[in-house]
Amino acid sequence: MTALTIRDVPESALAILKTRAAQAGKSLQAYTLDLLVGAATSPTLAEITARAEAEASTTLTITDVRDAIDDARAAR
Repeated sequence: MTALTIRDVPESALAILKTRAAQAGKSLQAYTLDLLVGAATSPTLAEITARAEAEASTTLTITDVRDAIDDARAAR
C-alpha cells in the first residue's frame, strides 16, 4: 500500500477527526483510511446520474408502446 501525507489540515478539523476516531475505537490513521476508501468506492452524484441516464435510454417506438398496450388489453 502507498503512504499518503496530508499537509495543512486545519486544527479544528483535526480535532474533530481525532474525536470521531476515538469514538469509533480506531486510530486516527485507521479512521481516515476508512473515510478515504469509502469516498473512493462510493459513486458520486454525477456518476449515479450518468448510470441512470444510460440505463433509462430506450429505443422503443410509439408502435412498440401501442403493441404492448394492445397485448395487455388482450390478456385481460
